[in-house]
Amino acid sequence: MDSPQQAFKEEAYELLTELETALLELEECPDDMEIIGQVFRAMHTIKGSGAMFGFTDISSFTHEVETVYDLVRSGEMKVTKTLVDLSLQARDHILGLLDAVCEGQPADLPRSGELVRQFQALIPGKTSTPAFEVPVQEEKAEIDELQTYRIRFNPSPEILKTGTRMSALLDELAELGTCRTIAHKSKVPPLDQIDPELCYVSWDILLTSPCREEEIRDVFIFVEDECEIRIRRLDIGSDGEEQQKRLGDILIERGDITQDEIDKVIAKSRRIGEMLVDARLVDVDAVESALQEQQLVRQLTEKRKEKTEAPASSSLRVPAERLDELVNLVGEMVTVQSRLSQTAALSGDSELQSIAEEVERLTEELRDSTLNIRMLPIGSTFSKFKRLVRDIASDLKKEVDFQTAGAETELDKTVIEQLNDPLVHIIRNSMDHGLELPDVRQAAGKPRQGTVFLGAQHSGDSVVIEIRDDGKGLNTDVIREKAISKGLIGPDENLSDQEIYQLIFAPGFSTAQQVTGLSGRGVGMDVVKRAIEALRGTISLDSTLGKGTTVRLRIPLTLAIIESLLVKIGSGSFVLPLSAVEECVELTQSDIEDSHGRCLANVRGTLIPYIPLRNSFAIPGPVPPIQQIVITRIDGQQVGFVVDTVIGEHQTVIKSLGPMYRDVRCTSGATILGDGSVALILDLVPLTQQHAVTEAARLS
Repeated sequence: MDSPQQAFKEEAYELLTELETALLELEECPDDMEIIGQVFRAMHTIKGSGAMFGFTDISSFTHEVETVYDLVRSGEMKVTKTLVDLSLQARDHILGLLDAVCEGQPADLPRSGELVRQFQALIPGKTSTPAFEVPVQEEKAEIDELQTYRIRFNPSPEILKTGTRMSALLDELAELGTCRTIAHKSKVPPLDQIDPELCYVSWDILLTSPCREEEIRDVFIFVEDECEIRIRRLDIGSDGEEQQKRLGDILIERGDITQDEIDKVIAKSRRIGEMLVDARLVDVDAVESALQEQQLVRQLTEKRKEKTEAPASSSLRVPAERLDELVNLVGEMVTVQSRLSQTAALSGDSELQSIAEEVERLTEELRDSTLNIRMLPIGSTFSKFKRLVRDIASDLKKEVDFQTAGAETELDKTVIEQLNDPLVHIIRNSMDHGLELPDVRQAAGKPRQGTVFLGAQHSGDSVVIEIRDDGKGLNTDVIREKAISKGLIGPDENLSDQEIYQLIFAPGFSTAQQVTGLSGRGVGMDVVKRAIEALRGTISLDSTLGKGTTVRLRIPLTLAIIESLLVKIGSGSFVLPLSAVEECVELTQSDIEDSHGRCLANVRGTLIPYIPLRNSFAIPGPVPPIQQIVITRIDGQQVGFVVDTVIGEHQTVIKSLGPMYRDVRCTSGATILGDGSVALILDLVPLTQQHAVTEAARLS
């Protein structure tokens, strides 16, 4: 695709997202004319841009939908659930047409025709449904920027008898851009002589818009035989050519007066406008209209000059691949900066150390700025779920109020993309397993309409996402019985509520009584947990029986560069995510002896289990007399990891280990240290799970 078509594709995707949001809001507020206007404008823009850039299938189909919403705007049709359902299908079809064009696939024209027939069937008094035809592609208009038009609208006095509303025509013009309207009232008779069925007024309109002249004429397409329409585009150059026209020149150009009539009056010393009015050659409204045009042209010319002297646009579309490449380069710079700082510290050269400190400061600023570029509001994901909730509620015959908060919270683009599927699973579970049917809720003393809440907020270097419902909550007895029947726990095991909730994340676990299209196969929450752990995040559950369930996700802000804790075991270096670390304490030989072979540490009266990483990784060499326990929190539980030495905080640039190490579960990547050596990034969750399995096998 060439660049103009690519630009239309990106704009169309944004417009379709806005259109979906507006349609869902319209379903809740069917009489809101502002939302109806948003839907119409989105359709109108897609139609016009599609025709301009050669997407005729999209343009012709959208035109049919736009026609229906034009009737809605004029009050001839009401917004119904059927119309909204059909409009959402049309939105999805437009998206499909766009994808087909981009992928070089044929358009689904039969589907277009079927949807058009369904729309036409909704039109009051519609007796026939002609077949859907693709109009001949219009010649592309080469309009690179806003244009200003002078429009003379002089309707016939009899036009009101046809039911035409002047205000509707002028409002439609105003929707095309910035509009100045001057009414000519000189033909209005005295009040006792007015015929209310006649139109005595004409208008001059100055319209600044990106539209072509044909699109402006389309506004008057149904009344063009009953009025005089003159449209002229004002050519405003950066040299101010149009501004140089005098008031008399503009009136002559419009046909309001002749040069001879001006010459007879020009000898007088008063202003030309006053003299022409006094001479009764033109009326006050005509002079006022010409003055408005003169003022507008002057303002536009000044802005055009400022624009040519001003810098380029403040925003710029950049392909995601370029941003990824930039982040990779910044990561390499962070690694080199670390090496420079270490070399400077070992050299003892104060000047080199000063340079290294300056490079470190600049690198940190560059890193933060680059990562901020990749940050997007999570609301771009939230908006998709409103449609999802609507469709699922319809399928399940449930009434659901979907609420969101914190849509402005920003996350890395890559993280947002990978969050979509886990959130879909959780919301589906909340609606299917959590929320009751309306009659059941009413019998339990609850509102018939259930609530699903989706919110996000920053918490340190992470974002906490909360999904909450006011349904029936989790029944620990049912979960426990299901886990026993599947052999996940023994019948005599005594588990806390939180430990029972964690059983939901076991592969194949489901409490559904029957398999449906939404759930029941046990492939939901375990997938969610793996996806969240792949993002180095955590997931927790909280529930109250009869009142609802809350799922909390804690996700790091970015996956490219993280703050971490650098440790050493023997000659090897390892990295632990700093967001999971709570504190570090010493572990002496006497502490080990006091635990009698059990990996437990007494930290201020609390027993905390720990994992000796030297044993887990089979690292040879002497054990130092005093080791360090790095205490972390995993799935709500404190777990310690024993290392030889804690080096300190470290900016970790995450590197992939490559396909040979794809099956290594206890590491999530590696990083290059300042001395050129490699440090493994530990994946704490599978490391803990593996240790638990090993310990269980050892004790059995």
